[in-house]
Amino acid sequence: MLIQKAVNKFLRWRSLGSKEFDPLLFFSKPEILSKGGNECFPNHKNMENKRAFLSESQTKHELLNFSFYQAPEVVGHIHGAVYTPHHRYSSQHSFSHEININRKLLGSIPESVKIVEVGPRDGLQNEKEIVPTAVKVELIKMLVSSGLPVVEATSFVSPKWVPQLADAKDVISSIQGIEGSRFPVLTPNLKGFEAAVSAGAKEVAIFAAASESFSQSNINCSIKDSLARYGDVALAASNLSIPIRGYISCVVGCPVEGAVPPSQVVYVAQELLNMGCTEISLGDTIGVGTPGTVIPMLEAVLEVVPVEKLAVHFHDTYGQALSNILISLQMGIRTVDSSVSGLGGCPYAKGASGNVATEDVVYMLNGLGVKTNVDLRKLMLAGEFICKHLGRPSGSKVAIALSKTTATASKL
Repeated sequence: MLIQKAVNKFLRWRSLGSKEFDPLLFFSKPEILSKGGNECFPNHKNMENKRAFLSESQTKHELLNFSFYQAPEVVGHIHGAVYTPHHRYSSQHSFSHEININRKLLGSIPESVKIVEVGPRDGLQNEKEIVPTAVKVELIKMLVSSGLPVVEATSFVSPKWVPQLADAKDVISSIQGIEGSRFPVLTPNLKGFEAAVSAGAKEVAIFAAASESFSQSNINCSIKDSLARYGDVALAASNLSIPIRGYISCVVGCPVEGAVPPSQVVYVAQELLNMGCTEISLGDTIGVGTPGTVIPMLEAVLEVVPVEKLAVHFHDTYGQALSNILISLQMGIRTVDSSVSGLGGCPYAKGASGNVATEDVVYMLNGLGVKTNVDLRKLMLAGEFICKHLGRPSGSKVAIALSKTTATASKL
């Protein structure tokens, strides 16, 4: 049934009455279209030709005889005359074949981006209340179901330091039969690596810092000593043909030292690359970065590490994460770390909020026409699941907004 709703003092809009496309608003110049046209027309109720071209999907669903009402004060083109703020979270990026991205403005945005989901490990590790193993496993299953290609499952660290992840062995054992995603685990030393491999882990990650003070407070040793320790892990991984990922924390700022020079990030990145890390994730641990500080850091690192081996990992403490991700994409980065519902934080960085929410990243990439293969609806369900268990609302602005919109639409 077609739904009409007053929009403040302006004229009403009518939606298409389709679950997939409800509700859609159409902005365009006032022209009547024949079948196969590329624009929409306003308020022509009695015209014979009421079919305007939207997409192949619309044609497939045979959406006919719909009406358009002129937008208040706004008539123009928005991405091919289609504005879809409440699209039903398609697993594919939004109208990618219809969106004509202005490359002069957006630069070399990649056609596809790999998202590394860190919620089950980085997102949960600092939770005070122990999350049951079954809940962690179910979360991982839901994240895989959404289409995420990489889900960081857990960490083989001493339970003394991270009691939340004391069940690492059980988690890995429980997800052995899950297909469709990779499940790297964090291994802080050779002992942790051996325990991870014994449990069935097929990929591992190591964690260094670009700040000397942060290295001492986080892993109780200097940067040099940490790299020596990780060299042993890398060698063991190489002997078993196990891929190893390297994390670098505090790539633009440290809670103790303040601004971190790009040269320090370059040093650690070069060492991790020499060890054989297949991917190096650059982390703004306390979320102080802006495009103005991220750009010189990336430029420096790109001098020594191939762009295809780099990933970015931003926290959203100051609301800059999406801006930093966008500029990173423009510089050629094609791998982004994120955490469902924005879970996570840093115990050694007071006031640091969680990772950027995966839902927010996917929404932005959808809007850019960038392929992720992630189903936003299923991703939101995973976020709702874990937030319900934790007893708090989602940290994703997109999840909150779309949930409210869906609830409002269901009442109409």
